[in-house]
Amino acid sequence: MSALPDEHDDHFRDDRFSYGLRLGLWRKLFAYTRPYRRDVALLALLALTAAAADVMLPLITRTVIDKVSTHGLNADLRGDALWYVVLTLILGLSIGYFVRVGGKLRAYLSHDIRRDGFENLQRLPFAFYDYRPVGWLMARMTSDCERLANILAWGFLDFIWGFTLMGGIAVAMLMMNAKLALIVLAIVPVLLWVSAFFRWRILHSARLVRQTNSRLTGAYNESIMGILTTKSFVREEATLDDFKTLSGTMATASTRNLIQAAVYLPLILTLASLATGLALAIGGIDLTLGVISAGTLIAFLTYIRYFFAPVEELGYWFAEMQMAQAAAERILSLIETEPDIADSAIVRANLNKTASAAAPRMAADGGDARIRSIDLVDVHFTYETGKPILSGLNLSVRAGETIAIVGPTGSGKSTLVNLICRFYEPTSGRILIDGVDYRNRSLHWLQSNLGVVLQQAHVFSGTILENIRYGRLDASVTEVEAAARLAGAHDFIMAMEQGYQSEAGASGNRLSGGQKQLISFARAILADPQILIMDEATASVDTETEQHIQQGLANVLHGRIAFIVAHRLSTIKRADRIIVLRDGMIEECGNHTELMARRGHYSELYRQQRLEVLPQERLTA
Repeated sequence: MSALPDEHDDHFRDDRFSYGLRLGLWRKLFAYTRPYRRDVALLALLALTAAAADVMLPLITRTVIDKVSTHGLNADLRGDALWYVVLTLILGLSIGYFVRVGGKLRAYLSHDIRRDGFENLQRLPFAFYDYRPVGWLMARMTSDCERLANILAWGFLDFIWGFTLMGGIAVAMLMMNAKLALIVLAIVPVLLWVSAFFRWRILHSARLVRQTNSRLTGAYNESIMGILTTKSFVREEATLDDFKTLSGTMATASTRNLIQAAVYLPLILTLASLATGLALAIGGIDLTLGVISAGTLIAFLTYIRYFFAPVEELGYWFAEMQMAQAAAERILSLIETEPDIADSAIVRANLNKTASAAAPRMAADGGDARIRSIDLVDVHFTYETGKPILSGLNLSVRAGETIAIVGPTGSGKSTLVNLICRFYEPTSGRILIDGVDYRNRSLHWLQSNLGVVLQQAHVFSGTILENIRYGRLDASVTEVEAAARLAGAHDFIMAMEQGYQSEAGASGNRLSGGQKQLISFARAILADPQILIMDEATASVDTETEQHIQQGLANVLHGRIAFIVAHRLSTIKRADRIIVLRDGMIEECGNHTELMARRGHYSELYRQQRLEVLPQERLTA
């Protein structure tokens, strides 16, 4: 089985985009330059200045040659020399400044695009990440952003410079000699046809390169994250074969794209050489007939070289623009993706009205009151796969109650708590908080009142103190230590060389699974949540630590609503109610004593676990 993303999955396809030049898309991109209008205006001015200097220099050359041809060594060239020095200084300063301003603008634009992309990633619900690997998203936020920043800064500069220079040269050539000018300009329609011919092909191959690059980055991420599993099952060769296939696709697409660009640019050079040859031949004949001067012919040949220099540069940027458009479509699709789970228009209007009035939060936002009840009314849920996960759940929970959720794998335990957290929303049915549908409340308010401890606890790089304080950023050291004591984490933290200032390492790699779980639990306690969710939260800790946590929970859960998903049934005996899920429906509900007396599914599971634990307890004794 391959862990690589499926290229036929609609979530990874880029071939749905159009192949024409999308002006609307570029307008959205150039909107990022609005905060830097002064820099953009300065860039345009510098480009115009450089182009004007380039146009004027051959005119000085023409004048010098004609003066020398007429007056020989007696020609007065002081004024021409002064103009040449002045124009050279202007050209040098213009180039120096626009390299500086362009580099700054590129850095700013790259920052802003990445910021907006990351900001939207924070808003998107869990469902968005279900089918999009980390590497696939990383490719959009790194290489795609770089390409866009380059085209918006340097590409914009070169387009201004190129078109200004070509326009100025065309006017100058027409004024000097219309016949030669028309011969040179006759090549332009051919250039346009060549550009149109290659545009679609370069864009198509560019999109394939960007698409494959995302999948390749995703494969890197999957392979590195799963290296332990790969080695444990001796799957190195098979994984390498999968990666070689994807890497080969990337190489083929990149080669095709480079060949197309490599053919396109030499064609531009060939056409430029053809124009130069025609001008030299016809101009040479006119020179021998005395129709034009030597200075005019040399200036004309210089202009032809200058005329096609930006064409070559613009040809490069044209090919780059096709690839950038592919990247732009991918980045903007990420930035503009609307979260499926968000505050309703009514809630947003109430929040804005409340904020503008600087008044206490309204009821739609939950206010400052404690949460008194959560009710699930005929809740159904189905993932995108179409398979029903929860069917017709009804449940009422009051403040101070602890609800344990048990059941076989795939029964919907984690899905149920994810719905309560509003990481997902019911496909049908309602979830009420204090009698109000939670979709009519602020999402931020609900999730800021949640404390979640998952089976796979995530620990960030940084100190242990910073990781626990993540639950409440303004917490004091004393409060952090109190939460750690309650979670049973204080002793192992103090046993470390630097205590709470010890580094956790990248993704907590300096800590054991149980230690990461205790830190995650301490973080949730510090947040002082009104709703506490524990999803197999004690699966990675030993029995003694688990008992310590259970004792601390009695104080933590007082007055709060708690949902505990558990596999070890011995840990939930004190729960006010135990819900047994099977096939997405509640099969049994009651406390431990009641369910044991019914001799149903829960009783059978509990006895099986006791039979498994007793031999171990005897061996320990």
